[in-house]
Amino acid sequence: MFNFTTNPPLSLYIHIPWCVRKCPYCDFNSHEIRTDIPEANYIKALLADLEQDLVRVSGRKIHSIFFGGGTPSVLSPEAIDNLLSGVRQRIPIIADAEITLEANPGTVDHERFQGFYQAGINRLSIGIQSFDDDSLKKIGRIHDGLAAKKAIEAAQKAGFNNINLDLMFGLPAQTEKMALADLETAVSFETTHISWYQLTIEPNTLFYHQVPANIGDDDLLWQMQMAGQKYLAAQNYKQYEISAYAKQMCKHNLNYWKFGDYLGIGAGAHSKITNLNTITRLSKQRHPTTYLDTPIATSNKLKIEDVKLEFMMNALRLVEGFTKQEFEQNTGLKLAAVKTPIQEAINNNWLLHKNGRFYASSLGMRFLNDLLALFM
Repeated sequence: MFNFTTNPPLSLYIHIPWCVRKCPYCDFNSHEIRTDIPEANYIKALLADLEQDLVRVSGRKIHSIFFGGGTPSVLSPEAIDNLLSGVRQRIPIIADAEITLEANPGTVDHERFQGFYQAGINRLSIGIQSFDDDSLKKIGRIHDGLAAKKAIEAAQKAGFNNINLDLMFGLPAQTEKMALADLETAVSFETTHISWYQLTIEPNTLFYHQVPANIGDDDLLWQMQMAGQKYLAAQNYKQYEISAYAKQMCKHNLNYWKFGDYLGIGAGAHSKITNLNTITRLSKQRHPTTYLDTPIATSNKLKIEDVKLEFMMNALRLVEGFTKQEFEQNTGLKLAAVKTPIQEAINNNWLLHKNGRFYASSLGMRFLNDLLALFM
């Protein structure tokens, strides 16, 4: 079905499903902490989960690791250390692998950050969302602006020099001036990466059933986005993906967007594995209790139509897009398989082809869903 000459790079995603409180906009697989977290049992289940998948990636090395959630920083540094040690015992990790842990203000302090650093975490992604106290209350965050600033300072003091700050715009009653003020505060910390994305109302969230008042209209949101992009560019934060601006790009996320392979362990985690002439997706039990009982996976082999769409859904998020070689190497297909929708996208001025690269135009980025629909 597919013709691969080499396997894509392989990453490892580790899902930690617990949060202090579920945010009303969050549609990720996260569960409020109501009793003590079963750290030891969960680590044991994660390693058993990894072991059952090793046969699918025999002889390959891990290029990056990402602890996502939920809120991974609710785990103790000792638990993270034990888990990383267990992973290293089971599969090779390249020497300079990027190892990211998501953290939220309110769940960390200097001592905790030091513990994560000593355990082998070398990159943090801190969920700030806003520095404005009123905005934070409206979106249900457990921290205020001062706590967010202190968390960043504590992380830097602990030795982290590769830090992403997560920020949102389009918050209830937020103005363009307020959105830019958040960016200015974030930039003042001189971190290596800023993820700045629009608040969206997703199904299966509290906000979907109780839509907050004073959400900006499309014109205001577009105006905010353009102003923020201009400001970040002036501060030497290069936009390389729809919502990612960096002085140092995230290797793990780049692997996703370039349609690389990844193992996913943990409650609700997903994997994508290339093997010979197949691409397989795996998904794990979603609820932590069920996962602890049996971390089995369901699997399905992707069809050609699935692969064409999934590649475009990822690659066209990147400002640089993709080349013919990247498409063929990472999908196992010939570019001719998407010749018709590519030409239609070019005719619509949604897609550009220059210097051997296909990438979304500014109009294509704005109407990305319409662009992607051509590949369905």
